[in-house]
Amino acid sequence: MIRLLLVTPYRKSLFELASAMDEYDGVELTWTESGQKALAKLSETSVDLVITDKELGDMTGIEFAEKLVRVNPMINCAVLNSLPSDEFHEASEGLGVFAQLPLRPSRDDAENLLKRLKNLKDLTTGINIGDN
Repeated sequence: MIRLLLVTPYRKSLFELASAMDEYDGVELTWTESGQKALAKLSETSVDLVITDKELGDMTGIEFAEKLVRVNPMINCAVLNSLPSDEFHEASEGLGVFAQLPLRPSRDDAENLLKRLKNLKDLTTGINIGDN
């Protein structure tokens, strides 16, 4: 099961991406509309990936990623953003951002994101840390 949290006050911005992801077996989508609500939800439950809009009303997507890495640095985060990739990299460096997405992510973006996440999960399956 791949669990995703979509964070946006504007569901239309993630509609195509969410529709594409919802077609896959083993993908569970949860929505929330603000950064603070998402952080509260993430303190209670775990997800594999958070996809956050550029603007959340109470913070930007990059500010959310910065707070998320303090709450749980092991949660992957993708951020919708229109900055050129080098500027986005500079703005998000050290925040553990998994991917930059366009402001209106498409079906192809959803498929690529799921492939990357599945590959990452496959790489980490069976890795024991410490004496576990």
